[in-house]
Amino acid sequence: MPRPVLVSYRVWTTSDALAAGAAEYFASAVSVSVEARGVARVAISGGTTPKAMFMLLADRSAPYFARVPWEKLHLFWVDERCVPPTDKDSNYRMTKEAMLDHVPLPASQIHRMEGELDPGEAAARYEAAIRAEFGLDRSGNPVFDLVLLGMGEDGHTASLFPHTAALNELGRIVVANHVAQKDTWRITLTWTVINRAREVAFLIEGAAKAQVVRDVFCGAYDPEAKPSQLIRPASGRLDLLLDAAAAEMLPEPAGGTLELS
Repeated sequence: MPRPVLVSYRVWTTSDALAAGAAEYFASAVSVSVEARGVARVAISGGTTPKAMFMLLADRSAPYFARVPWEKLHLFWVDERCVPPTDKDSNYRMTKEAMLDHVPLPASQIHRMEGELDPGEAAARYEAAIRAEFGLDRSGNPVFDLVLLGMGEDGHTASLFPHTAALNELGRIVVANHVAQKDTWRITLTWTVINRAREVAFLIEGAAKAQVVRDVFCGAYDPEAKPSQLIRPASGRLDLLLDAAAAEMLPEPAGGTLELS
């Protein structure tokens, strides 16, 4: 049975306002983690939606840049396409151009997935890198301070696509996942690791996502078809950061809470 979770969702009227709200959320989560534990280990997603947030975080004239203790931040990725880091489809490249080239984050604290390698090798190397950074043996599991997710129109999150093998993986931190519907391989954190994070949030915008947001959080539980439903954090809390268009089919489209049982 799925774990009960309280979903809190905040809604901003425009995509620009959402980006600012997400930047505030990110800066606050990193600051709180550093204050509590001396370090912030954050896993981020790629795609178009977080790009505006990354650009705001890197803008020294905006209020968020100075609030992030960059020297204490370790940045990881939730998933990656199997392409080189210079490819236009690389999640790493997008983040580098939007944020990493403009902030004082030490290179040793940027932990990218090596999408240019064989998918299985890349997954194994990333799992080893995570274990090394978190000081884990082979039986341990990482607890990220924040995992920031997106959601596709098909209900996927990270590279956990409907009816793919990674949905059934319970023991690994990172896996290579063949996505038949896209005829490609992806590298992804597993949902069990995502659920161990102290804070987990979805960042979602656009009217094209309104139906899937409703289906995932208000519809019947069917994670094979809607993998985002696997995200039920052990903390019992899940945050949604939405624009008004993505939230329009939720019970309270201006923001509220949902109890998932």
